[in-house]
Amino acid sequence: MTSTVKAAGDANGAAGSRSAWARGRVVAVLGILLGGLLIGHRAVPNSAGNLGSLLESFLPWLGLGVVVLLCAALLRRSATALVALSLPTAAWTCLFGGLLLPGATSGAHDLVVVQHNVSDENADPAATATALAGAEPDLIALEELTPPALPAYERALAHEYPHHAVRGTVGLWSKHPLTGTRALDIKPQGITEDWNRGLRTVVGTPRGRIAVYVAHLPSVRLRASGLASSWRDESAGLLGKAVADEELSEAVLLGDLNGTVDDRELAPLTTRMNVAERGFALSYPAAFPMARIDQVMARAGTVGHIRTLPATGSDHLPVLARVTFTRP
Repeated sequence: MTSTVKAAGDANGAAGSRSAWARGRVVAVLGILLGGLLIGHRAVPNSAGNLGSLLESFLPWLGLGVVVLLCAALLRRSATALVALSLPTAAWTCLFGGLLLPGATSGAHDLVVVQHNVSDENADPAATATALAGAEPDLIALEELTPPALPAYERALAHEYPHHAVRGTVGLWSKHPLTGTRALDIKPQGITEDWNRGLRTVVGTPRGRIAVYVAHLPSVRLRASGLASSWRDESAGLLGKAVADEELSEAVLLGDLNGTVDDRELAPLTTRMNVAERGFALSYPAAFPMARIDQVMARAGTVGHIRTLPATGSDHLPVLARVTFTRP
């Protein structure tokens, strides 16, 4: 009798062990597919509705899929699913884990910069300017400046930032002198109205002259046919060419690029300039930030850490970054 009970128990244990590997196969397959999507996102074509760019705009959020599948695997007590989920977990960590590491918020750096689309519907530009100056950056880049609001920004920033330049709807305020300021021609051919959203200037810092670009690329639209971004993409190409032709070795780009650094259509910029090494700094929309479309990039330098500042009267959050150049 005892041997019969023991044999039955052994059989039940073996069945239980086998079922842990047999359960959760659907979850396992979904995990493998999710991992493949993270690893091979560049293979998703843009030929149909810019699906590749759409995926890359929200690529970090695929991490939520890993969490959901992990919960499902634990509920199912599936060893197979848990093993399969190691693939998307490793892929996400490889792509974005470094951004979660703590970055230096002080220490050696050459420039502290703030980038902010202040919104052309901002009801209190003076308060916005004061809030940005409170972060004590060396440079403040603004987009969506309107003629009625511009004097308020100029008055609020005049004391701490005596040097500034405005071209069209973009501007730069600086603690250091500016020279050689000019407008950038980044207007897509399809836009016929008066449109100026870019400038280039040279900032005379204590360590030397640095080229600074401020830009606001055209907006993208999510439609039933997919992501409409042709004007943004064309403008990014023009801006990338301007950066490539820059004579100064050290350069910084500040702007609302209406795209994330993972979006392949910003390659004319991301292949020529370094992006932030630490921090997600999701900046849009301010009410529930989903993506960082406000960017700080550097050539011959590093953007060590980027973070958001508190909300202003804009639909974007400001971002602050520390830039260090590699030249001794």
